[in-house]
Amino acid sequence: MKRAVFLDRDGVINELVLNPQTGEYESPLSENDLKIAPEVFLSLRRLKRAGFLLFVVSNQPNYAKGKASLELLQGINQLLSKQMVDNGVKFSGYFYCFHHPDGVVKDYSGECLCRKPKPYFLLEAQKKYDIDMRQSWLVGDQDGDVQCGQAAGVKTILVNETRSGKKRGESMPDYQVANLTEGVKAILGGGRQAWRVLKT
Repeated sequence: MKRAVFLDRDGVINELVLNPQTGEYESPLSENDLKIAPEVFLSLRRLKRAGFLLFVVSNQPNYAKGKASLELLQGINQLLSKQMVDNGVKFSGYFYCFHHPDGVVKDYSGECLCRKPKPYFLLEAQKKYDIDMRQSWLVGDQDGDVQCGQAAGVKTILVNETRSGKKRGESMPDYQVANLTEGVKAILGGGRQAWRVLKT
C-alpha cells in the first residue's frame, strides 16, 4: 500500500489574497494572483523523494457564490499544475469541490458529498491508489481540513496561517506548524519547530 499527503491549497500551497470587496483574505480570483508560498516546491520535492503520493483537496466555492467562472478556476488550477511540474513536483490528483451550501448558482448550491470536512475525496483517492490511510497525512489551515482528515483516518497537520485564523480554534490536529515547510519536517520526522498537540 502507498502513503499519501493530502494538501489544502489556499493558505498552504499558495498565498491567500485580499478581496477588496469583502475585506477578507480568500482564494485567488485570477491567474495573476496565484503566488506560491515560500519553499513550497522544495518541501513537496522532499515528500516525493520520501515516496509519498501528493494530492490537492480544496473547497473552491467562488463559482457557486457567483464570484468566478468555472473556466477561470480551472485556469488557475492549470497554472498551479504547470508551475508544480516545472519545479519538479507531480501531483497524483487535484480534487476540487465547487459547491457551497449558500451558493447562488443552480446545481452548485446546497449540500454536497464532496465539500470538506466531508472525507469524500480522500476516500476516493484511497480506493483508486491503494493508500494506507494510517500512514498518510492531511495538511490544511482550517478546522474543516483537520476534521476531514480525521474522518478519513489520516494524521493531521494544521498550518497557523495568520490570514485564515478566523477559521481555526475548534479542531484538535496531531500537529500545529507555522507553514508547509515545518509541516513536511514533522511528516518526515525532523520538525523541531512543529509541536504535537496533546490530546486529553
